[in-house]
Amino acid sequence: MGILKKKDTKKTEQEKVEERREEVLAKGRKFKYPLQWTRHRVVINTILIAIVVIAIVVVTGWLALYRFNMTDELLFRVTKIVPVPVAVVDSDNVPFSDYLMLYRSSMTSIERQSGSQFDEESLEQLRAEYKESALTEAEKYTYAAKLAREAGITVSNEEVENEFWRHLNIGGIERSEESFTKIVEDNFGLNKSEYERMLYLSLLKSKVETNIDQEANQIADKVEKLLAENDNDYMAVAEALGDKINYQETNGLVDSKNIDGGRATEAMKLEPGESSGKFISINGDGYYFVKLINKNDTQVNFVSIRVPFTKLNSQFEQLREENKITEYITLPTLEQTSA
Repeated sequence: MGILKKKDTKKTEQEKVEERREEVLAKGRKFKYPLQWTRHRVVINTILIAIVVIAIVVVTGWLALYRFNMTDELLFRVTKIVPVPVAVVDSDNVPFSDYLMLYRSSMTSIERQSGSQFDEESLEQLRAEYKESALTEAEKYTYAAKLAREAGITVSNEEVENEFWRHLNIGGIERSEESFTKIVEDNFGLNKSEYERMLYLSLLKSKVETNIDQEANQIADKVEKLLAENDNDYMAVAEALGDKINYQETNGLVDSKNIDGGRATEAMKLEPGESSGKFISINGDGYYFVKLINKNDTQVNFVSIRVPFTKLNSQFEQLREENKITEYITLPTLEQTSA
């Protein structure tokens, strides 16, 4: 028995190596599994923290946009990346970024010079007015885009670029792109791509207007005919067409860079007594006709006729009456701001 026991306890070198290996692995397991458990908890905690942070950001952003109607630059940049809607028009989302872009383009220059011209109460009233106007305009642009899509109407990048350069040279002044974008930034709070977005929306809306507003097209044709028959007598045409058109006189020289839909710029190209013919206003609100009375190097005196576009507005108001426009923000009224 003793001989057998001694034989059993005698181990080969391979067995000793295997035994030693198992001892090392056993000791390693004591550290491995606790470490795996710790790493697992770190991953879970990280995910939970990320979810909480994202939730806080989302809730904060939602409150800032939809509850408190904030319009600061950071939110504007965020809405350009995250396409959240500010309203729905006939099932199409109105981008929050478009609303903020239109609002900021109206209020930027006013707020930058507010210290000398406006008190806080006046500023609040202006903010309320421009917010309402910007929301309505953003909704109309969305509706125009829907109509354009249905009619196959498009605006190319080349058209937008040409319009940008036309704006750059308004008034016949040669400006560099850098200086013009600085003007846009100072006066509208927008960079070049954002300004081009505004130009795109305006061009698209104008194309839709000319496509659907047959009455305006017929009145514009009538104006052209009457001007030809009356030797460009704008007053005679105004009397003949009455409230179908808008007749206006400058009653003297005005700056050729006057913000008037492009009329002063067109008048500057003419000779006294000459008429421009039909063109679409820069802001896309109708057709213009301009007749130059006289001018100097920097000023013009002219009369004009505007044939307003009305079809898109009437269809838009019909949508509102049919409750096909849903707004996700509640804006303060002018009465509330003045209270």
